Amino acid sequence: MEMNSPQETTLDFPEGGQEALARLVDANRERFLAMIRFRMDRRLATRIDAEDGLQEAYYEAVKRIDSYEPESCGTPFVWMRTMIFQTLIDLHRRHLGAKMRDVRLELGEHKMIAPQATSMCLAEKFFGKSPSPSGEVMARDMLDKARAAIEKMSNMDQEILAMRHFEELSNKECAEVLGIEAKAASIRYVRALTRLKDLLAGFSAFRLEGMA
Repeated sequence: MEMNSPQETTLDFPEGGQEALARLVDANRERFLAMIRFRMDRRLATRIDAEDGLQEAYYEAVKRIDSYEPESCGTPFVWMRTMIFQTLIDLHRRHLGAKMRDVRLELGEHKMIAPQATSMCLAEKFFGKSPSPSGEVMARDMLDKARAAIEKMSNMDQEILAMRHFEELSNKECAEVLGIEAKAASIRYVRALTRLKDLLAGFSAFRLEGMA
């Protein structure tokens, strides 16, 4: 998978207000949509699309823009990403009507609650859905086993793989989200990728395109 170059996020924010926020979202729309598609439960995806999710997150961000502070919220991009996370959590609870699994990730100063366990998101991305109904049971069994294997990795290692490959974040942005130095994030990413390959080496359906 070829990663897109990170878009400019050093905007006049929040002084520019809603206009600056709109520019931020427009500049990073595809990456935000990629994040939503990756994190969204399949059941929810049958009811709303990624564009709807991003629009709702934008409205919530507009309401909270006056509370933005770089020291506590990070860059505008990371802050908006957090707004999207929170919106996804609300959408999952509202539409699925069930308690979402508690997967709190205390990573530095940025505390995130994934709306769906990252391990399942990764497993579904790597293995996909069976093309035939007859293979659905076998596919589900494979997903469960793959998820169990991925869960042997730390939360931070799972997150850095997800952010780099499916949210298209740069190494610098990953470092900010995780609350670590850029060099440490780069080292952790390489180690996490090696660990992932080792854990899933026995799965013939494992797709590693773009994961070199």
